[in-house]
Amino acid sequence: MNKLTKVGCSALCGSLAAVSAANAGELTVTGGVDMSWISNSNQVTGNPIGIGSDLSFKGSGELDNGWTFALTVADGNKAAYSSTVLDIGMGGLGKLNINQGDSGNGIIAYDDKMPTAWEEPWGAGLGTGIVNVSGIATSFNVQYTTPKMFGVTIALAAAEMGQSDTGDKESGGSKASNKGKGYDATININPSFGTEVLSGLNVFAGFHQTDNYAAADNDIHEGVAGITFDIGPISLGYQKQGQLTGKKSGNCRCCILQK
Repeated sequence: MNKLTKVGCSALCGSLAAVSAANAGELTVTGGVDMSWISNSNQVTGNPIGIGSDLSFKGSGELDNGWTFALTVADGNKAAYSSTVLDIGMGGLGKLNINQGDSGNGIIAYDDKMPTAWEEPWGAGLGTGIVNVSGIATSFNVQYTTPKMFGVTIALAAAEMGQSDTGDKESGGSKASNKGKGYDATININPSFGTEVLSGLNVFAGFHQTDNYAAADNDIHEGVAGITFDIGPISLGYQKQGQLTGKKSGNCRCCILQK
């Protein structure tokens, strides 16, 4: 693993100047290489030699007020942009996550929290048609997470739906999809009450809304709630999720509900 150090982060620090001046940071570059040869008898394959070249750039630093930031930029093969994630730790005020294409924020973090020994409970034997909640995760979004207090953590996220990656000083997406802003709110509760017996108990819930500008349709809503309990080597869980697609059928709103 080679590291590229002492690369200036002036662009990142400049974007945070409104918050506080930042100390110098570093960027590290990690990645790997793989090669392939394709051989199909009696078929025209063109050049059969292939090479993979994924790269990941990571940087971190600290602001004058003690806040921290961590940046990750992921590239795929042939320097194809994949995602960028910026975490800002604000100490006792919680943290911010600016997420472009990583799909880890909002209600999607709770799309499947069930215990598993091998595969997801819906991953085998149920066929196709499984639709999990996704919320704002498919769009460029910003999430604020509160510090954990009395076992409770709350996260609020927002996005302009339909755009996953937008460059600096640019705008992206359009109203062609009739979708506007999206909002997610999630809560996770670990009500231990100071007793070891309940330390493995977690209760969670999440809600999403997307503004829908289509005249014939309503706003889109998603919801999820569940509970997990770990006791020794045993993990138990139950959750339910549902979607109101916004599509109208007569006087009814179409929905998807599943456990």
